[in-house]
Amino acid sequence: MNLTPEQKIIGQENFADAVAVTRRDFLSGTVAAGLATGAGLGSIYFGYGASVGDPLRVGFIGTGDEGSVLLGAHNPEYLKVVAIADIRPYNVFRAFHGDISSPNAQRVRPGLMAKYGWKTEDEARKQVKVYGAYEELLANDEIEAVVIALPLHLHAEAAIKAMRAGKHVLTEKLMGHSIHECKEMGRTARQTGKLLATGHQRHYSVLYDNAVHTIGDARLIGDLHSIRAQWHRGNLPGKDSWKPPLPGDEALLKKLASWRRKLEESKPAEVELWAKRVAQLEAQLADSSVDAAAHGYTEKRLPDGTPRTPLEELIRWRLWNRTGGGLMAELGSHQLDAAGIFISAMHGKGKKVKPLTVTAVGNRSIFPADREVDDHVYCMFEYPAPGYDEDPNKKIVVTYSSINGNGFGGYGEVVMGTEGTLILEQEQNVMLYKGSSRDTRVTVAKSKTGAPVLDTTESGGGPVAAVSATPGDKPPPSRGYTEEMEHWAWCIRNPDPANQPRCKPEVAIADAVIALVSNEALRNPETQSRITFQDEWFDIASDATPEGVKPDLTKQQYTI
Repeated sequence: MNLTPEQKIIGQENFADAVAVTRRDFLSGTVAAGLATGAGLGSIYFGYGASVGDPLRVGFIGTGDEGSVLLGAHNPEYLKVVAIADIRPYNVFRAFHGDISSPNAQRVRPGLMAKYGWKTEDEARKQVKVYGAYEELLANDEIEAVVIALPLHLHAEAAIKAMRAGKHVLTEKLMGHSIHECKEMGRTARQTGKLLATGHQRHYSVLYDNAVHTIGDARLIGDLHSIRAQWHRGNLPGKDSWKPPLPGDEALLKKLASWRRKLEESKPAEVELWAKRVAQLEAQLADSSVDAAAHGYTEKRLPDGTPRTPLEELIRWRLWNRTGGGLMAELGSHQLDAAGIFISAMHGKGKKVKPLTVTAVGNRSIFPADREVDDHVYCMFEYPAPGYDEDPNKKIVVTYSSINGNGFGGYGEVVMGTEGTLILEQEQNVMLYKGSSRDTRVTVAKSKTGAPVLDTTESGGGPVAAVSATPGDKPPPSRGYTEEMEHWAWCIRNPDPANQPRCKPEVAIADAVIALVSNEALRNPETQSRITFQDEWFDIASDATPEGVKPDLTKQQYTI
């Protein structure tokens, strides 16, 4: 937050004084301390230990796009990966070798061999057991905890089985596919005493935590009254990250033939790279051998009668309501989570403010009838502002849009107050503006070396800017994946009621309620549905749910 002389000249002396009370000095101190001790910034900043001594023995259930990102982000000082479970050969290959399809893919999904320094897959498999069905992994008593990155409809089943098998759990977002499932997960955590965390990583982002400080403690933007958030992507028919190719697609077969020719023609220095790319594509084609129906995936038909196989539901699970949660679950949940954190900061420490209402519209105007989920969603939420109980007019409005077909503006949040504006861009850059114009900017933090520009839900899936090699450049800010896993492991190794993940069930269920109730509003476009949130929906102990289904822990699918 250092101000340049030019910024001070344009009349920001008083604003500079205000900025000086932020965490600039604290951050500088923690970075210096981390360099001196070898500890990570996350452990110092968020107040957990620099290591756990004996790394937590963890199994990863689901090693696809998201699971491989988490594998790449985990810190072996805190977590030791001893097993993985996945029914797709393609995902197992990437878990070990990383994603070789592009330099950026390999950067965010480096694979276990690179992470631990194993030279061959045979060497790696001596250290990491491989399972197909995850139930077999849960029967392994050596495993203390699991990271679940399965399709959304399997989160509750896998998490509850894992906790009943004596494992602690960190599951990808959303917490569950429905609110009654979320409550079943939360109740199981209470019954078993196992720690359940959900991967809304903004709870572990230093940038977002400092934004909370700027909004709530320093009050640099005055009274917050409006938030505008968006996640826009350039996905179009024929170039859709939610519709990856199936094993028998002609495009994959042509690519394999092309890559085999490149391998034959490659120079000695490139042979290894092209050999790995060919092997990865062969693993992707090997997915054709998976009996998806045996694992609960179903056949469906499009409106024109075209059949869709169980294997397609497995591989393209985000396109279907039975297996996914659409744009609000995959993208909007992250940003409504952030909006809720910012609004809660206005109400004081320890407050968790719930939304009052949501109004939403959505449509599928870009893609053909090859899916059930919308490709455009627009939502408006009302939250109570401080003083709402005395004056119901005191509200904070959050507007949210997520679209396909045009990625202009990318993703981020604009937080507007009576005295300034805070803009967060793509989890990397933060700008603070005085007043109501863009003329008086203070750059709070900016990534100098480039960072992922996401155009898909797959974490780190977009292109990366050219990385500067200039000595002294700072790395891009952490997006929180490493820190959320470190803290989860530290809490498990240091059992105490006070040591809880920042996104524990009581927090994660709120994000699920917001996303899933928004989906209910989107399903009623003819009535322009405006839904009022009920406090009981957010209470794990209450049987009330927006879908009208009572939680039930006696379900057969939860039996181990």
